[in-house]
Order: sequence, then C-alpha cells, then structure tokens
Amino acid sequence: MKLATYNLNGIRARLPRLLEWLAREQPDVVCLQELKCADESLPIADIEAAGYGAVWHGQKGFNGVAVLAKGDSPKLRCVGLPGDPDDTHSRYIEAEVQGLVVGSIYLPNGNPVGTEKFAYKLNWMERLFAQAEELLRDERPAVLCGDWNVVPEDREQGRPVRGDRHGGSVEHDLCGRAGSGHPDPLLEGSSEFNASRGQRRIRGARGSCGST
Repeated sequence: MKLATYNLNGIRARLPRLLEWLAREQPDVVCLQELKCADESLPIADIEAAGYGAVWHGQKGFNGVAVLAKGDSPKLRCVGLPGDPDDTHSRYIEAEVQGLVVGSIYLPNGNPVGTEKFAYKLNWMERLFAQAEELLRDERPAVLCGDWNVVPEDREQGRPVRGDRHGGSVEHDLCGRAGSGHPDPLLEGSSEFNASRGQRRIRGARGSCGST
C-alpha cells in the first residue's frame, strides 16, 4: 500500500495541482492538511472523478484535514481529538481503509514560544499521544501521518533557526515518543511537495511519503 501526505495550503486554489499529483503518483491512501474550506465547500465531485473516496473535517479559511482512498470509501472513525471540548480547530481526522486505521494530522504551529499558542500545541500533542496509545491497545494496524510541525533536531530543518523561539523546535519528551519506532527520524530519500510552487524536493523529512 502506498501512502502519501500532502499539505495543500488551500484545496480550492490547489485543486488542479492535487488532481495532477494524484494522477501521476497514484497513491492508495492520501492524508491532506490545510484544506482551508468549510465541509460543504470541499470539491468532492472532482476528487471522486479522479477515482478517490474521501472523508474530511473542514474549517473555513483555516486548518482542515482529510483522508482519501483510491477506489474505495474510507470509513470515518472520528474527527478531532478527545480531551478538550472547547477545541474547534479542524486538525485531526481518523478513518479506516482496507483494515488500516489512518489518522491525518495538522499539528499546531505553536508560534511564538511562551504564549498560549505554544501551550495549546503541547496540550494538543499530549492528546494526540493519548489517542495513539488507544490505537496501540487495540493492536490494529495504524498510521498517523501529516504535517507534524515539530523539529526536534536542527539537522531536520532546511534553514535552522537559532535559539528557542520557534514553535516547531520542540525539545520535549513528546518528541522522543514521536520518534519511537523509527531507528532514525530522518527518512532518506523521502519527498516533499510544495503546493504553492509546484515543485518537489527530495530530502530527509519526517513522514512525507511512504509505503507499508
């Protein structure tokens, strides 16, 4: 099974690039982030015409996540993470595709450090790991992927930021837990697609594209 994750930065503006990419790469499962559209505005007809079923969790102008499956209809498991009933951000969706549990993640940026936004990021990570632990207890095949917005080591940055003021540079025990299971958090030869520029960069990156 070929899985891919794609931060669109606005699905309506990037729809032609998304459809072009789907036709070229033919992933079996796709996790999308930053849809930036309300649920009713998702161009589902175009996605289905490309051969993909979808479930999504939208938000007008911000955030938004989805799971796509080629030739199949993902079975929605949940939207949003438990643990904070006041959280209205559309940052997590979980679905089942051919027996595989797939979570699409758009983790908060957290900038600037020392503010409520950074505290929200750390709290969101705790809730995410609580959800991951539930999946582990179920002993089912599962993948959590997407835009993690976490850079625990300078070597994972294309342009390292000095100091500790960037919300993505998190030296926290959660980072170690995120990396557990990977012998090296840098996955050689992974690809990252820049939606706004229509360019592909091959570099070490967390969870950009993979197969299982």
